[in-house]
Amino acid sequence: MRIALDASRCVGHGICEAGLPDVFEVTDDGYAEIDDEAAAHAPAADLRNAALNCPSAALTVED
Repeated sequence: MRIALDASRCVGHGICEAGLPDVFEVTDDGYAEIDDEAAAHAPAADLRNAALNCPSAALTVED
């Protein structure tokens, strides 16, 4: 399972970072970044929840 970020949709709410701080970081420029290594080890349910809770639909889960 992989989680992808559409940076053009991200508005930096930080909900992803709050839920999975090892996987996501909202950088100083106000947009999320994904730590691919940490995401590879994150529980699938947590990645799905992050995508579902993103208010700008910037995250998608790919099986």
